[in-house]
Amino acid sequence: MIETALVSCDDHLDLNMLPADVWTRRMASWGDRAPRVEVPDAGPALWMADGERWGMWSGAKGRGFGPGPKPLHTAYDRGGINDVSELRAGNAALRLADMDRDQVWAHLVFGPVTSIRTQDEAFMRACYAAYNDWLYEDFCSAAPDRLIGVAMLPPYPEAAYDELKRLAEKGGCRQANLQIAVAEPRLEDKRWEPLFDLLEQSGIVLSFHVTVFPKAGDAFDKYKGSPGATFLHAKMFIEQFLDPFVDLFAWGILERHPKLKIVIAESGVGWVPWVVEELDYRHWRLWECKDFWDDKGGIPHKMKPSEVFQRQVYGTFQQSPTAMRLTEFWGPENLLWASDYPHPDSIWPNSVRTIGETMGHMDPEAVRGIVGGNAAKLYGLDLSKATVRARLPIGDDRAAA
Repeated sequence: MIETALVSCDDHLDLNMLPADVWTRRMASWGDRAPRVEVPDAGPALWMADGERWGMWSGAKGRGFGPGPKPLHTAYDRGGINDVSELRAGNAALRLADMDRDQVWAHLVFGPVTSIRTQDEAFMRACYAAYNDWLYEDFCSAAPDRLIGVAMLPPYPEAAYDELKRLAEKGGCRQANLQIAVAEPRLEDKRWEPLFDLLEQSGIVLSFHVTVFPKAGDAFDKYKGSPGATFLHAKMFIEQFLDPFVDLFAWGILERHPKLKIVIAESGVGWVPWVVEELDYRHWRLWECKDFWDDKGGIPHKMKPSEVFQRQVYGTFQQSPTAMRLTEFWGPENLLWASDYPHPDSIWPNSVRTIGETMGHMDPEAVRGIVGGNAAKLYGLDLSKATVRARLPIGDDRAAA
């Protein structure tokens, strides 16, 4: 049995759980165009913005899936919470109570994924800025040591740079998320270079988080209502990350920006070793033909991809026996545990039990790092201040526990 502070590195505050005034209070000058909640006479309550439907809102009682069994269970269902109209994830006090129940000290809080839909660039920029200001000023300020907000960046390089610069100047931002599945253009485009430079200079970590909504989601249309559609997530999660992940190495982005830290969130970590192994092989093949490239500008890729990877890339997971057998590949500090609260894939409120089941056989110090210590180093957290600590069934006495 060990006692340690848990830091969950992938948790959520989705559109359906946001307070209704997140945008209207900060975007008054936009009038009726500002994102707002509409509650129709019948059907679910909705977020609407500039004539676009953004998604459901859970703050209206009895406006969820409707009567009968649910097609999708979230952590709340598994935790015995049937009424979510209190918007627990977006209510700092209730969220902290849920964290206490799960014996988790801190959450990395990701915002709505690909919910800001508009063709108006000025409106888009205003929406991202308003959300980020609400996140840090109104929400995380309730417990800044425990609620670690992940800023949302627009999916285009110039707008992303401007928003990151604004946040860096304000201070308080440790990580910013680029919804990589919808980001344009691809990362090798030189338009992204100022953003990478700024991330290095500011020390803000960049994350790529999976989403179920963009182009890859079109594959579901044919199979909606089919049990088999559930399995398509396994393909889609990796599909979204594979191109940009390889681009980080193929075009020397990480090697050129050695202080840039990347977190790949909720895409799974078990598929990564083969890809990096293959990149190392391709790197060897490239240098095998060094003479060919000598009069063509040479080869800019000096480091093996696996070396760059361990220096700069981190990955989150919820429960993965496979990942626990890959710690040597990932390195001692690059795996980040997460509860994924309150998503369908979440292990809340059973994080302690799940950690024991998947990590009980491991070295206690390695577990301390994975479940909190690695995050503390990456984000500059002082876990000596943690007043919530988990007792984990790790080590020789776990069976008795």
